Amino acid sequence: MDIVILIVALLFVAFVALGVVVSVKAVRAAKRGVDRTISQARRTVEDTTLRARSIGQTGTAGELAQLRLRLRTSMRATQDALQAGAVEDASLAESVDLFRRLSAHGHELDDELRQLERDPDRARVVERLQDVRERTERITHAADSLRWAARDRAQKFAEDDLSSLSAQIDMEAGALRHWSSAEGQPEREPAVWPEPEGSGAGAAGAERAGPAGGDEGRPEAIEPPDPRRRQTYPWQKAPGKTRPETKT
Repeated sequence: MDIVILIVALLFVAFVALGVVVSVKAVRAAKRGVDRTISQARRTVEDTTLRARSIGQTGTAGELAQLRLRLRTSMRATQDALQAGAVEDASLAESVDLFRRLSAHGHELDDELRQLERDPDRARVVERLQDVRERTERITHAADSLRWAARDRAQKFAEDDLSSLSAQIDMEAGALRHWSSAEGQPEREPAVWPEPEGSGAGAAGAERAGPAGGDEGRPEAIEPPDPRRRQTYPWQKAPGKTRPETKT
C-alpha cells in the first residue's frame, strides 16, 4: 500500500513539474512575442519621426535625422537580405557573422547620433558632425556591399538554374518533335490480312482458271442451279421406288 501511495505521489509531482515547465515556456514565448511587437512598433514610430525631421527641419538637426534614417534603413535591409538568403545558401553564414560585427558599430553610431540630437551644445555638435558623417558613410557602404553581393549571388544561381532548365526543355521539345523527321520516309504498304486456306475468291479462281489467253487466272462464272435437279433429303422417298399398295 505504501508503494502505491509513493508512486501516486511521484506521478503527481511529475505532472505538476511538467505543468510548471510548460507554463513557464508559454509565458516566455508570449513575452518574446510582446517584446517583438513593442520593438517593431517603437521602430516604426522612430523611423516615422526621423523621416519627418529630415524633411521638416534644416541645419544640423535635419542632417542628423537624415544620417540616422539612412543608417537604420541600410542596416535593416541588409539584415533581412542576409537572413533570407542564409536559409537557402549555407555559404552566407560568414557574411552573417561579418554583418553581426558591423551591426555593433552601427548600434554604437546610432546611439551617438541620438545623443547629438539631444545635445544642447550646438557648437560641439557641429564639430562632431563631420566625423559621424564619415562613419555613417563607411558603415552603410559596407552594409550595402554585403547586401548586393548576397543578391548578386542569389541572382547568379537563379540564372544558372534557369539556363539548365531551358536547355533540358529544348532537348525535350526536340524529342517530342521527332515525328517530323519521319515525314520524308516512303510510305509502307498496308498489311493484308491473310485469308483462310481454301476460302475466298483466290482459291475458287485457281481451281476454275482456264488455260487460255486473257481468261487465264480469271474465276469462271458460277452457273445457276438446275431447277429440275432437286436435292433429296434422307427423310424423302426416292422417286419411282414407291412400294405398291397391297391389296387385301
